[in-house]
Amino acid sequence: MKTLLTVILNWRTADMTLQSVQSALREMAGIPGAITIVDNDSGDGSFEILSAALTANGWDIGEIPVRVLQSGHNGGFGAGNNVGIRAGLPNNQRPDYVYMLNSDAFPDAGAIRALYDHLNTNPITGFAGSYIHGDDGEPHRTAFRFPSALAEFESSIRFGPVSRLLSKYIVAQPIPQTTTRVDWLAGASLMMRQDVLDTIGIFDETFFLYFEETELCHRAASAGYPTDYVRHSHVTHIGSVSTGMKTWARMPAYWFDSRLRYFTKTHGRFYAALATISLIFGSILWRIRLLIQTKDRGDPPRFLRDLIAHAWRWFTRGPQYKTTPRKR
Repeated sequence: MKTLLTVILNWRTADMTLQSVQSALREMAGIPGAITIVDNDSGDGSFEILSAALTANGWDIGEIPVRVLQSGHNGGFGAGNNVGIRAGLPNNQRPDYVYMLNSDAFPDAGAIRALYDHLNTNPITGFAGSYIHGDDGEPHRTAFRFPSALAEFESSIRFGPVSRLLSKYIVAQPIPQTTTRVDWLAGASLMMRQDVLDTIGIFDETFFLYFEETELCHRAASAGYPTDYVRHSHVTHIGSVSTGMKTWARMPAYWFDSRLRYFTKTHGRFYAALATISLIFGSILWRIRLLIQTKDRGDPPRFLRDLIAHAWRWFTRGPQYKTTPRKR
């Protein structure tokens, strides 16, 4: 049978991570492999809490062994997951598949097996991801098209006729009702073929947070390995627990960094500039509408000013990647 390594990245969510591990252990029954927790330099005692819990529950010596590794440095989402991917299985063996599971995500019955079986029966598929829903049962949009300059304009202008005209470029797709091929999937529950990672490489660690799974799926698709949305794999996802996105007062600098890094890497510097101009132009037109219509602004405070200032610095001084951006 194919072997499976599940990687769960922890950042200051030790109790929730243990719940995720428990769910993953239940759903990995009958699948040979292991679970690796990577503590992303939480600095809050998470590593010690997780280590003690594994021993107390006997998970470290179970049929599906669980271990916890310390990253030693919070390099972001991709870098943290890379620690677990590089480590491989505890016996120093290379897994056939790697399953990336968020610390605030909990596989429902049959979820992991559905992804595992899908990769087994679809050898061309590089990555397979789940249908995600909240703990309230509400579905989450996690199936996407690759971002583009036209998509940036459509998303920022928020105008029905434009959206209809550019419908084939809209990034967030309606939730698929059947298993289907997509451009990319959110990384909360994503199973990846190790052979593909060996060919295209693992996460680009210049992304701290956001766009890293988009770029990885783009790299896989460019190499001929598509991504599939597996509708009957259901995963409960709390969302934004580690990132704190729901409480952001302003869009953090690393979001702007990641966005421009994605466009520059996948399409070149000129296209990145074009996509940014499209986003700025659409945002300006949207704000003009707000002067005559009562609508929710829809963006974090100072989004447009921060976008313009960041783009100016990026294109005049070049990207300035920080080893450790401000805490999430």
